[in-house]
Amino acid sequence: MSDVVVAEAGVGFGRLRAQLDEIRVALRELGLDGWLLYDLRARNPIAGGLLEMRTLTRRYFVLVRAEGDPVLIEHAIETGPWAGWPWRRRRYSAWRELDAVLREELGGLRRVAMEVSPGDAVPVVDLVPAGVVELIRKAGPEVVSSGDLMTRFYSRWSAEDLASHRRAAEVLREVAYDAFRYLAGAIAVGERVTEAGLRDWVLAELAARGCGAGADCHAANGVNAADPHYCPVGGGATFRAGDLVLLDLWAKERDDSVYADQTWMAYLGVEVPARVNEVWTAVRDARDAAVEFLRRRWKEGRPIQGYEVDDVARQVIAERGFGAAFIHRTGHSIDTSTHGMGPNIDNFETHEVRTLIPGVGFSIEPGIYIPGEIGVRSEINVYIGEDGPEVTPSEIQRDVLTFPADRG
Repeated sequence: MSDVVVAEAGVGFGRLRAQLDEIRVALRELGLDGWLLYDLRARNPIAGGLLEMRTLTRRYFVLVRAEGDPVLIEHAIETGPWAGWPWRRRRYSAWRELDAVLREELGGLRRVAMEVSPGDAVPVVDLVPAGVVELIRKAGPEVVSSGDLMTRFYSRWSAEDLASHRRAAEVLREVAYDAFRYLAGAIAVGERVTEAGLRDWVLAELAARGCGAGADCHAANGVNAADPHYCPVGGGATFRAGDLVLLDLWAKERDDSVYADQTWMAYLGVEVPARVNEVWTAVRDARDAAVEFLRRRWKEGRPIQGYEVDDVARQVIAERGFGAAFIHRTGHSIDTSTHGMGPNIDNFETHEVRTLIPGVGFSIEPGIYIPGEIGVRSEINVYIGEDGPEVTPSEIQRDVLTFPADRG
């Protein structure tokens, strides 16, 4: 049988220590006996992030109980990383020992949360293998989704996260404007700028302005932008006067900071073509309808789920006749990953039922993509604060920007 180890008071595991009392309260509110964190080879970023644990080559479990202290189930050859664990530890070597420990620790529990999503409805939540879920159910308890716990204890921003995001958002906005000015100016004097070349220029500017961490950029002319995740081969297309330009850029101040993520549209000419304006207006109005819905529901004091916001934006685009050309979700979670682990704004690719609680951030980025003709997207970010939704950057795009690029 496995060892039972009572750890001496140690240091470390500060994130779990800081949130433990609040997690216990949340578990009781949700009618759960515990939150069972599981990982192997860093497949579950929620477990690894909350426990601040590096990649391990053997399975581990941490049961955070609604009542009582957490318990660690560790493999006998990987005890070193857990040296600072301040609560009770169970140790196993063989698989039969692990089965026995799980029965002993879980047998009296009714319901535990894990990173699962019934029917894979929200894939980003579905992190624990089906076989592990079977193993836990065999030990006794029902396994339910930890989706709302993930939102509350993993993806919420701190005050410093919000401050850093705000700063990064303004840098991205400034770089986007300057990138369009640079591009138009270069074309006007006969310089050749490719899509890859504009990306390189943007990344250099982001780094120079203190937002080089995790930075990247998609730059595309209007036709190539009809592929939402367009990536040029080689240098890609060369920009020319009269082009529509999509610029999607994202970055953060430090590796542990929260991202800002934006998409801007510009026309390299004096007067935006009517077709471009038609498509842009549909995208902009869908974006604004989503934000207005968030603000209205917040004022009403009603909970908001990600799928509802997606429905609002999608309806606007469908009413303008472009429904079939909006081929991705309205938005994604943002935290220390640009596509974070909190609620997405989605009832298209997935059915996002997690609630948008204070402290979470996400993008609003409807788009219209007509292959061989045009791609248009507008992306802003929203943070749910204690006083309601906050949009970043401070100045959002109302019309397609114009930057004449003809030689004078």
